[in-house]
Amino acid sequence: MDLVGVLCTAHDDCLQEALDTLGRAHLKHYEGSGPELARRRLDDLFDLVLECLAKKTLGPICEYAQRVAEERFDAGFDIAEVQSGFNVLEEAIWHVVLAQLPNDDLLEAAGLVGTILGAGKDALARTWVSLATSRHVPSLDLTALFEGGAA
Repeated sequence: MDLVGVLCTAHDDCLQEALDTLGRAHLKHYEGSGPELARRRLDDLFDLVLECLAKKTLGPICEYAQRVAEERFDAGFDIAEVQSGFNVLEEAIWHVVLAQLPNDDLLEAAGLVGTILGAGKDALARTWVSLATSRHVPSLDLTALFEGGAA
């Protein structure tokens, strides 16, 4: 199985599909920054997926996700917006993998791609939660639920 080769060949198609899907989601910060920046961010993430596949390592995607979480948290993004970037790229990759790899290679490809993007999403979420719990964030203030007794 040459998953890296298949994805390299489908690079532009994957990015365009992911960008189109992201555009249909109408996410505030992504729409505000424009399609060129969104494409550049998706391209960076795609390149990291390829790097992790080629080197069989999760370090680069985890480091990237932590950095992105910090930057986007400070910029006021909602975590769902940032997770959407990972999700739309993963969906585009699956379309390529399912269409171009033989059935015998799908299980291994699923494990590799799922593990890499899953590790990135996990690092993103852990960093985000850490940032949110170390600062007062009104959307995470649950004290009102526990005031005044049972409803």
